[in-house]
Amino acid sequence: MQENIQNKEDPLDLTLRPKTWDDYVGQEKVKDNVKIIVTAAKQRQEPPSHMLFYGNPGLGKTTIAHLIADEIGADFKITSGPAIERAGDLAAILTNLEHGSVLFIDEIHRLNRVVEEYLYPAMEDFQLNLILGSGPMAKTMTLEVPKFTLIGATTRLASLSSPLRSRFGANFGLNFYENSDIEQILHRSARILDIETEQDAFPVLAECSRYTPRTANHILQRVRDFAQVKGQGIITKQIAQDALSHLEIDNIGLTANDTRILQAIISKFGGGPVGLQGLAAATAEEQNTILDIYEPYLMRLGFVARTPKGRIATKLAYKHLNIIPPKNQTPLF
Repeated sequence: MQENIQNKEDPLDLTLRPKTWDDYVGQEKVKDNVKIIVTAAKQRQEPPSHMLFYGNPGLGKTTIAHLIADEIGADFKITSGPAIERAGDLAAILTNLEHGSVLFIDEIHRLNRVVEEYLYPAMEDFQLNLILGSGPMAKTMTLEVPKFTLIGATTRLASLSSPLRSRFGANFGLNFYENSDIEQILHRSARILDIETEQDAFPVLAECSRYTPRTANHILQRVRDFAQVKGQGIITKQIAQDALSHLEIDNIGLTANDTRILQAIISKFGGGPVGLQGLAAATAEEQNTILDIYEPYLMRLGFVARTPKGRIATKLAYKHLNIIPPKNQTPLF
């Protein structure tokens, strides 16, 4: 049984989310370790230990949480760090759990620090220590909560406080996918969505997926629309290339915004180094957006390097943009 406290998930993600471990492609080491933890807990007839998953958006953290709950047949509840504003919100969630429930908190690094303090005894001793009133009349009340498994997900592990991070029994980092895994995911998605796709179109779509399943699925959906309107409803290699060009996505997945960031580093800051604040101001992008969305992929491609003084565009970035580096500058790599 699955109940959502707060569900703002993309409908496409819900449709294509793997329902079994066999359907979940990639992240083999993480999958194997999680399955061992879950299997051992089932044999002991107790809830699995609390788990923390970290990595870039769209890599499958929520999906793993769903699969864990399904594997142990547990009630599944989902919320997010910003949604739990007060201790009373946390108390309402925890006291409504069933024995063995799985509570998934997305973006757990954004949890209010005061609320976080109340979460510690709940994770360790399955108790809530609430303070009623204030001043000399204040009283402490202890509430027992059912034994549960907390699964946290974060895109910023460094932003998670050390006391909270240490209370998770297992921490797992999800990595970017290989293109071969992305192709498998696209095959499955095309089958589920009933999209007729020629075999040679899959590598084109996988190549520009940013090594991320969610991005690959969204691109597949957009290319399907293009094929329906501009073609015969069949995604061919040529249709895929035309659609990506129309969407301003190049052959390695860089969007117009990615290119704008690279060009800003090169043209406005002489290739760098440039600080995050300066780069955000020059590109009219939020600092968090650059950190979470654009920079990880640019660094994965080797186009941007971080130095103590700031971000620097590498030789690969110059080469990709067909720009000759200044003579007085020696870009990295």
